Amino acid sequence: MWTSFGHLTNALLIEDGRVLALGSDALSGGADQTIDLAGSFVMPAFADGHAHPLFAGRESQGPKVNGLQSVAEIVAEVKRFADANPNSKWIIGGAYEAAIVERGDFEAHWLDEAVSDRPVVLHAVDHHTIWVNSKALEIAGITSMTQNPDGGTIARGDDGSPKGTLREPAAMDLITKLAPVRTLQDELDAIKWASEEYLAAGVTSAMDAWVEDGMTEIYIEATKTGHLKVDMNLTFLAQPGKWQSRIDYYNQMRAEVQALPKEAGLTAKSVKFIGDGALSAGTAAILEPYLDELTSKGLLIWSDTEIIEAATTFDKQHLQLHIHSIGDAAVRQALDAIEAVVASNPSWDRRPVITHAQLIDPVDLPRFAALGVIANFQPLWTYLDPMNKELILPRIGE
Repeated sequence: MWTSFGHLTNALLIEDGRVLALGSDALSGGADQTIDLAGSFVMPAFADGHAHPLFAGRESQGPKVNGLQSVAEIVAEVKRFADANPNSKWIIGGAYEAAIVERGDFEAHWLDEAVSDRPVVLHAVDHHTIWVNSKALEIAGITSMTQNPDGGTIARGDDGSPKGTLREPAAMDLITKLAPVRTLQDELDAIKWASEEYLAAGVTSAMDAWVEDGMTEIYIEATKTGHLKVDMNLTFLAQPGKWQSRIDYYNQMRAEVQALPKEAGLTAKSVKFIGDGALSAGTAAILEPYLDELTSKGLLIWSDTEIIEAATTFDKQHLQLHIHSIGDAAVRQALDAIEAVVASNPSWDRRPVITHAQLIDPVDLPRFAALGVIANFQPLWTYLDPMNKELILPRIGE
């Protein structure tokens, strides 16, 4: 048995879920029941501090395009799935590797070869981008005359017509909000799939870092049906211009979660801010221009004033701040907001989080410790996969 203290032992004594003793002390502790693991290896379980399990479960129910290495392979998989599911009104899946196409701009007509009579929506691996077919563009009314929404972009051809790639939630929502409402059973099955994937990897607790309206109710139901098999903390989504109207609803949802028995394993303690986009999409907010587009520094989703107002309001509700900030400009804005919160609100065990934090200006590094900010970064984004090599390095340099 490997302990979190970094050494090996051969026995654990456990009572009421707590470890009382190790090694010889455990063996002499007079246990009521002894479990012989027959030489198996035991280690502490993992906790995932930033994830999207419900979204992942939803994707598992669509075409499996993750890891495919060409447009032709993806199109073939979409066609296979569509042919096998003729009653599906929309085809939704993920997550494709955006780096297999220059600049990550995928064309709608490529997907039309697989499905032309139903909308197709595929999420990219960064989950800040979707690739859609012409039917999806048509249903959403997206044409060359459609303006980019605030905080989002629509990839376009030389004539201004939409290519079929949309970046950031503000643009993606133009299409995804039109998708049919999913059944409760589909959602419960998605949570069950995600739970089982977690348990297979040794993860016993996680945070769903993007909880929209209606998702808390699904999680509550999943605790009652047994579909949720790991402990889960919910992070309510705060959006510019909309967060004020969600305060009462989120407090109601938090109260309903708190009313569940402890063994349900569900909490709702955090609020999610999306500070910027993604480096792979060229939408992460950075202090200096992108090397491949010298007129762009990415997108800040929030104004400085509004993010401080919203963060201060939610912190007063004792909701932990969980701020998505990838570029160094977004990280600085998040630190500024947290600094304002700490200065104006009474002290409590707030543990604010800046998640991803892929680029940080060196002058901002000491501010994390000074403000008690947790840097929640993920190894997934640190190795030189095709996305980092083909999309990100040309944009920001080495």
